[in-house]
Amino acid sequence: MDPADIRIVLVAPQHPGNIGAVARAMKNMGLTRLTLVNPRQFPHPEALARASGADDVLAAARVTTSVTEALAGCGFVAATTSRPRDQYFRVLDVRDAALRLVGESRRAPAAVLFGAERTGLTNEELEAAHVLIRIPTSGEYPSLNLGMAVQLVTYELLRASAGEDLRPASGPGAAPLADATEMQRLYAHLAQVLEEIDFRDRTASGTHLMERIRRFLQRAELDRNEVNILRGILTAVQSRRRAAGGPRP
Repeated sequence: MDPADIRIVLVAPQHPGNIGAVARAMKNMGLTRLTLVNPRQFPHPEALARASGADDVLAAARVTTSVTEALAGCGFVAATTSRPRDQYFRVLDVRDAALRLVGESRRAPAAVLFGAERTGLTNEELEAAHVLIRIPTSGEYPSLNLGMAVQLVTYELLRASAGEDLRPASGPGAAPLADATEMQRLYAHLAQVLEEIDFRDRTASGTHLMERIRRFLQRAELDRNEVNILRGILTAVQSRRRAAGGPRP
């Protein structure tokens, strides 16, 4: 496995020592691409001390201000969680997720998201993920610290890289999956068209329509060509409305 193909993304890490522990875990398993989203303290001497020889991983770490920026250029994205989530997320065991990540990384960079130590990933931060990773633990004490969680996932990635059948799910030569930026543009375009045609959430709360749409489109794992097709359809709808005398967007 080329370590440049899979990014480890830490969202809002609170403790610099944990960042160092993650860097060490990554280097143990042959991964080098670390991205930090809004870290509280970085760089920091404690991170360097805990890295214990993985100084190069820390030195090359990329710092961003948003999950979308951190995932720019990535295709397949998996997110870790220890909390029960609703039924709209696809959940994979860590070993199955690792096989998928390594396979998908052959056609475009892939990424694994890890949340803040105390709170994990918010639903908003999970929007870019195609699947959730569930790490089996004891029911009596299911909590893993950040360094441990990254060590387990990266270990499975190393094991998966030694497998023989790691082809992407869509087959060889398939178009890369749309990245987070492309998907955000699609969602913004779709929300705009829904507003223009007055298609609204008719449920009692009236707040979940776009959330549901995002979830099922993430499960569909759209490639770039498919996103372009959908956006072309949306543009055609807007053009027809203008031709019919509808309001301009």
